[in-house]
Amino acid sequence: MATTEVTSEIIGSVWKIVKSQGDSVAEGEEIMILESMKMEIPVEAPVAGTLMEIKVAPEDSVEEDQVLCLIES
Repeated sequence: MATTEVTSEIIGSVWKIVKSQGDSVAEGEEIMILESMKMEIPVEAPVAGTLMEIKVAPEDSVEEDQVLCLIES
């Protein structure tokens, strides 16, 4: 089993978390939505697997390249 880190591509904040820890995700499936400068940016699963850990909560500020969650595939 491999663990994949899902990182933020932008500086912003967590607007909404769509999936829960332990959920199965397909490649390309939306995990959460970030907000930056009034724009909503979806965070998609880069691989299919199980969402093992969510490291942020709604309204948290995030930095570019910050790890948001872990997927085990």
